[in-house]
Amino acid sequence: MKNLIDLIQTRQSARTLFDPGRSIPKSHLLKILKAGSWAPTAHNMQNFETVVIDDKKLLKAITNIKYPVSLTFIRENYKQLSFSKKELKEKRTGVLGTMFPPAWRKPNIKPSAVRDENHNMFMEQEILSSSALVIVLYDPAKRAPASEGDFLGIISLGCVMENMWLMAHDLGIGFHVLSALSGERVEKEIRKILGIPNHLKIAFSFRLGYPVSAVKYLRVRRDVTAFNHMNGFGNK
Repeated sequence: MKNLIDLIQTRQSARTLFDPGRSIPKSHLLKILKAGSWAPTAHNMQNFETVVIDDKKLLKAITNIKYPVSLTFIRENYKQLSFSKKELKEKRTGVLGTMFPPAWRKPNIKPSAVRDENHNMFMEQEILSSSALVIVLYDPAKRAPASEGDFLGIISLGCVMENMWLMAHDLGIGFHVLSALSGERVEKEIRKILGIPNHLKIAFSFRLGYPVSAVKYLRVRRDVTAFNHMNGFGNK
């Protein structure tokens, strides 16, 4: 295993196609799922289930679902964009605008501009090239005790994601979260395809596989001194 801090600092989203001819060993998939099982969850509720899909017919059925692009996502995401590496290095937060389609890099985008067929086509290629698609579910009727909006429960799901992501990275397996699969319309169709009970909702989904090309893009973080306060807010 790599040094933990190296794993944390080199972890990244594999926004690329995977090798469709290379399957993930079952032992590695089990390690990823087991890492998720040992994530800290509020009151050890472990309020999650996973569905692993490696059947190509099922993956194809999921890609046949129309993936509407969220106008709200594009408008709010615009605030996080930098339009040069220099700008991103100075901000130390957000992402490069070049990671998104040109139509998505405008502050006042119109609804007619979000129908990006190339984006939907690339998503289809991404999913079909994956060795496996993993969908993580949770029961919104359950919540951590006295946790308004189940804030602690949602944090717990994030811990599950991080554990699985770091394990996949340690095993040399690409990990890419697909937020589009959590949309209400898409979730409804996935529920039918996979027979997911109505009381469970999709928390997040991710694809696993071996990238066909190196995944490299500029990643930035704030210095610890920029966000840490000692013995009271404002004391740097």
